[in-house]
Amino acid sequence: MRNIKLELEYDGTDFAGWQVQKGQRTVQGVVQQALKQLLQEQVNLIGSSRTDSGVHAQAQVANFRTENPLACGRIRLGLNSLLPQDVVIHRASEVGEDFHARYDANYRRYRYVLAKRPAAVGRHYYWFPKFKYDLELMKSCSQLLVGEHNFKSFCRGKSAVKHHRCQVEEVRWTGNENEIYFEIKANRFLQGMVRTIVGTLLEVGRGKISAEDFKTILEREDRIYGGPTAPARGLFLLKVYY
Repeated sequence: MRNIKLELEYDGTDFAGWQVQKGQRTVQGVVQQALKQLLQEQVNLIGSSRTDSGVHAQAQVANFRTENPLACGRIRLGLNSLLPQDVVIHRASEVGEDFHARYDANYRRYRYVLAKRPAAVGRHYYWFPKFKYDLELMKSCSQLLVGEHNFKSFCRGKSAVKHHRCQVEEVRWTGNENEIYFEIKANRFLQGMVRTIVGTLLEVGRGKISAEDFKTILEREDRIYGGPTAPARGLFLLKVYY
């Protein structure tokens, strides 16, 4: 039995997220179906991160086990010939039998893209808030996230997880003349966490809440105090660290 690691990119616009859902088009489902057709066997594809509906990935990592002897290069080429245009396999490699794409990941990095002006082309890959906001205040406030905290205030209310503690290693802001990038690196992420953080930071930036309020929201550990959730289209899984 071989353990194959895939590195893939996808446009999440027309997907109901990563994880297989009955009656829904998902990334995991589409890739598993292509693997079944290529390898002539049913496989279970394990992803490093279960991205939500509409969220994109530039560097998702997944693995599966197979008895098929097909070379990794041919697996990559074969999958890309079978997959739709919104999913691309960049690499396929054989790894140790113990490798697990999800549980072996040490950190993940996400990027949220804010546009400085509206545009028709590329509208599926950023969010343009239709209000003014103080970016410098948002940058300063976001540093409160660094370290280990309970992020229950910034995740989907009914997330089925054992605990809500995450270790945030880095928060940074970059960009260019057209876009602003919010990047966050952590050991784990809760469902909707990055988008809710961005939505709440924008409430600070537009003067709806203060930096002190943001700190209080984090400390209260209750989703009812968190701000709105930013649209999925601006979020990208950027990198997974092993």
